[in-house]
Amino acid sequence: MPEISQAKVLILATTGFEQDELLVPQRKLQEAGAQVDVVSPEKGKIRGWKLKDWGESVSVDKSLDDAKADDYDAIVLPGGQINPDLLRVNQKALQLIRSFLDSGKIVAAVCHAP
Repeated sequence: MPEISQAKVLILATTGFEQDELLVPQRKLQEAGAQVDVVSPEKGKIRGWKLKDWGESVSVDKSLDDAKADDYDAIVLPGGQINPDLLRVNQKALQLIRSFLDSGKIVAAVCHAP
């Protein structure tokens, strides 16, 4: 993997991601200089979950249909209860995650994401 300031990182999420489990890694990676793309099966914006209610929305940078592991150095999988449940039944999401694993790239899974 290149230096973090040169890295391209994909965050895979959908509506219902645990807010801090997406926003904090996204911010920290960007502060370190990494290019970070939020990828989702949804287009436009996805909404986070914060504690006991809906939280902030995040813009989707790229559709899951257009994302390829070859274009990134690492993937981050935020947790939450809703987000991982929806992604684990999405065959395209599972295929993308397997592509990262099969290529030996970094897979960072937070809380319920694994």
